[in-house]
Amino acid sequence: MTEQRGGPVDESCVLPEGPWTHRFVGANGSRFHVVEAGTGPMVLFLHGFPEYWLAWRDLLPAVADAGFRAVAVDLRGYGASDKPPRGYDGYTLAADVAGLIRALGERSATLVGAGAGGLIAWTVASFHPTLVRRLVVLGAPHPLRLRAAIFADPRGQFAASTPALKFQLPRYEHVLTRDNAAEVEAILRRWGGPQWVDGPDFAAYARCCREAMQIPQAAFCALEGYRWAFRSVLRLHGYRFVRLMQKPLVTPTLQLHGALDPASLPRTAQGSGRYVTAPYEWRLLDGVGHFPHVEAKDLVLGEILRWTKS
Repeated sequence: MTEQRGGPVDESCVLPEGPWTHRFVGANGSRFHVVEAGTGPMVLFLHGFPEYWLAWRDLLPAVADAGFRAVAVDLRGYGASDKPPRGYDGYTLAADVAGLIRALGERSATLVGAGAGGLIAWTVASFHPTLVRRLVVLGAPHPLRLRAAIFADPRGQFAASTPALKFQLPRYEHVLTRDNAAEVEAILRRWGGPQWVDGPDFAAYARCCREAMQIPQAAFCALEGYRWAFRSVLRLHGYRFVRLMQKPLVTPTLQLHGALDPASLPRTAQGSGRYVTAPYEWRLLDGVGHFPHVEAKDLVLGEILRWTKS
């Protein structure tokens, strides 16, 4: 895949052929691009920032081969999904996923979320518990743990979150896409574990993420979720969100976290189990950063299948 030099990037760059099917599905008033493989109980994958559905490229066929319907989605504003100017609050993003499960003809699904997608997965399980059969979260503390740690741990999680404070700046999306979205690769490099960043697969993956972020409006939309998260702290609907998220989760939850994650610190994530009354497991992954699903694919695949089948 070649780097784009000037001019907008077409959405076709996120539609590679492979052992999967590309579809467009209407849900919650928007059109979503989903990538699907296999048949059986559904496992729905939610990518993080600054990624898109391709984060799950190696896991999709393997999960399908294990007897499941594996579906990865471009979240609202990313990849080939719709990019409306609004709707990046926690309520709407959770409603998007709930609507997708129904629109795909399922009563419930195992939800697998990474990074920002993991925060959404926590929220879906809290707001729509009957739709989430099992939950697997990678590199994402429970939203209330993250919020508390930002205020209570100034030298830890607050310092780790300061790069996201830059996302609050107006028109920062132009910084994100400058020089063929070089900042996207810089973020992947900062947040990833050294073994992956220095390994043979990093450059090609970073190039794909850079290209996808140059799709018109994608960078603006990707930052809007972070902007809502910070601004909602001072607003009534943010207070209501916190109140709703305090309801204990009744979904069996597996939490995998990189020991070297510099974006969501392990000590921030480790207290998330207090919000789960169902069976809960925590596993710290040695040598792994913020992207376990691409840094330690085989390990993560085994854990997802174990949890989904148990």
